[in-house]
Amino acid sequence: MKISGDNLAATLSRGLGPIYLVSGDEPLLVNEAADAIRARARKEGFTERDLHIVERGFDWNALLADSRAMSLFAQRKIVEIRLPTAAPGDQGASAIIELAGQPSPDNVVLIITGKMDGRVQNSKWVSAVEKSGAVIQIWPIDLPRLPAWIRERLGKHGLQADQDAALELSERVEGNLLAAHQEIEKLALLLPPGPVTLQTVLDSVADSARYDVLQLGEAAMRGKTSRALRVLEGLRGEGIDPVLVLWAVNKDLQWIARAQHLMRNGQSADSAMNAIYVWRPRQTAMRDALNRLKPSAVRGLLQDASRVDRAIKGVLRTDPWVEMEGLVARFSGVPLSRSKAA
Repeated sequence: MKISGDNLAATLSRGLGPIYLVSGDEPLLVNEAADAIRARARKEGFTERDLHIVERGFDWNALLADSRAMSLFAQRKIVEIRLPTAAPGDQGASAIIELAGQPSPDNVVLIITGKMDGRVQNSKWVSAVEKSGAVIQIWPIDLPRLPAWIRERLGKHGLQADQDAALELSERVEGNLLAAHQEIEKLALLLPPGPVTLQTVLDSVADSARYDVLQLGEAAMRGKTSRALRVLEGLRGEGIDPVLVLWAVNKDLQWIARAQHLMRNGQSADSAMNAIYVWRPRQTAMRDALNRLKPSAVRGLLQDASRVDRAIKGVLRTDPWVEMEGLVARFSGVPLSRSKAA
């Protein structure tokens, strides 16, 4: 069957299927859907979890063999398959069709992937999952629907937000569901159950739409120079310590350098980022940077970051914010000349 994310809880309450496919490009909602399936599976005795991240050279035959393996002492398990794109290839498609067509009573298969286009939705492997289990398509929450989504989420915590409060909160998070989720959780901790008014939001909620150090690195990695420099100027205007700003930018650069090293040794970008524990919400932006920046450019940016550090410490007789501006611009793709100060 094919169901929406909103109907997943009701579907799971009626029983657990043998195979699920969760698809979408909204990380918060995709993760929540997968969590709901795992929770139901654990409740029904599937206590182990085998995670398989599909990348270049992935052995589908080994996965099939493992899923068929029976043991007197084996526990029931969740076989989780993460696809970086909704294209498992011919071998992967055949394996998924087999998993769907010959389900094991000792396994629940959970496949997680990004948004599927019309061609993929009509593919044989997706149809096999739909026939045997469930396909859950997660759609983003657009801005007009965000206030209602916020009110519903607050309601689960016993908080009844009026229309103005929900609208204000949606504007503050700029459509970012992860930020909205964080603010909802914060309100649930701060407030007792009851009404939430516009004044409550104004008094209790930090402005999540303001510029922060993580947005700076994300904009730079995506090559959005104007956005990155606006964020940097906002940080400077808010009086943020340049040490914190440099830490955030340097962390992204270090991650990129380490990922490039692993990629030179044969790993895919996704595998490399997972291996060095890049936060999942940053992986899309970092993938853009890995595609755009050569290793030599990253080494130069790390040298620039060291120069900013010396400026902050007063070793260089130059404005650290000016040095930071040059670093951020070059990180995002604009080759500003370097200061001659020493």
